[in-house]
Amino acid sequence: MRPTKGELEAARDRVIADVLPAGGGTLRVLFSGINPGLYSGATGFHFARPGNRFWPALHRSGFTDRLLDPSEQELLPSYGLGITNLAHRTTARADELTDAELREGGRRLAELVERYRPSYLAVAGVTAYRTAFGRPRAQIGPQDEAFGDAKVWVLPNPSGLNASWPLDRIVAEFARLREAAGALRGT
Repeated sequence: MRPTKGELEAARDRVIADVLPAGGGTLRVLFSGINPGLYSGATGFHFARPGNRFWPALHRSGFTDRLLDPSEQELLPSYGLGITNLAHRTTARADELTDAELREGGRRLAELVERYRPSYLAVAGVTAYRTAFGRPRAQIGPQDEAFGDAKVWVLPNPSGLNASWPLDRIVAEFARLREAAGALRGT
């Protein structure tokens, strides 16, 4: 059931819980979005807006054996995957966030990586990554920096608003990450 306009507006500034493994489970890739949109805030699920390409890209790149619905996000740890966001508050558009919020999100993300020790941190959104981590020349793909043992990979933003990255290109970049993360674990 799609949220109404009123439900969407009421979702502004809500927080969606991270999806992380319980009890020290293995985390191959921790995906970080920029922040939840209003649709995600209204539903309580990451990347929930119809037209967002995160879930199709995750499946088509081989991270999951079937297309998961956003409401099935709690299955991700069974695949060695997790989700968080640079900024937790929901907004209608990512450009409503301040640079200070993104930088603070970068610090919090570094702490999450230290605690959960993923093999890869994958940030979906190169512009937000540049701001959050002070890397103005960062490009899509693997990065030179690491957080502890976690390698960093910047993915294209899967939002349907990101027209410069069609689904096939997003899937190809997700697949590059999956191959690197899978090879790391011998899968």
